[in-house]
Amino acid sequence: MKVLSIIKYLFSAVGLALLLGALVSYQHSNDFLDSALSTQGTVVGMEKSRGADSTSYFPIIEYVANEGQKLQFRSSTGSSRPAYSIGETVEVLYSPQQTEDARLNSYFSLWGAALILAILGAVFLFIGVIIMLVGVLKNKKKAYLQRNGSEVIAQFQSVEFNHQLEVNGRNPFVIVCQWLNPVTREVHVFESENIWFDPSPYIQGETVKVLIERDNPKKYYVDVSFLPKVAR
Repeated sequence: MKVLSIIKYLFSAVGLALLLGALVSYQHSNDFLDSALSTQGTVVGMEKSRGADSTSYFPIIEYVANEGQKLQFRSSTGSSRPAYSIGETVEVLYSPQQTEDARLNSYFSLWGAALILAILGAVFLFIGVIIMLVGVLKNKKKAYLQRNGSEVIAQFQSVEFNHQLEVNGRNPFVIVCQWLNPVTREVHVFESENIWFDPSPYIQGETVKVLIERDNPKKYYVDVSFLPKVAR
């Protein structure tokens, strides 16, 4: 289905973009630290920021730069409860070239943005790659069984929804059939690949061809080549 193809490429692209953003943020912090000067600052206020479900507190810090300038900045990192008290002394790092460019000397103030972007990027990229790999492995399995599989004739049972997958509010259909192994006298139930239209009107007769791996019927492919193609 086109939507799944779009999703896998979209997730991968977003993941790569976020990871690139994390790398840029990491390098920016590194460059800042290479030349930053350290001084003592004082928490002079707390800025409250209300979100949809929570409130965050960002400390306002005052510090004196190397030329005697008294400057203030708001920390880029906040917390659900005030992490600092008014009047508390904190260590401040600032750029000697741009004295107003200052940060708290704390791990999250320096590396928090890069860390968050890296985690989000890894998650998005992982999902995109997994969707791609699942598709590739399914296609390899299908090609292998089409070349080397043993053909058996299974009894058609039903057409059902695959409730484990939903895209845009829709569940794909699967064809369910079963086959009695004449050697072991075991019944094997097979499900086709996902079908994004109702195949019921196109199923002629009571049997369906299934390709199985020799000596391992758990690896199979239900032949749905008799179905029409979906219009693009």
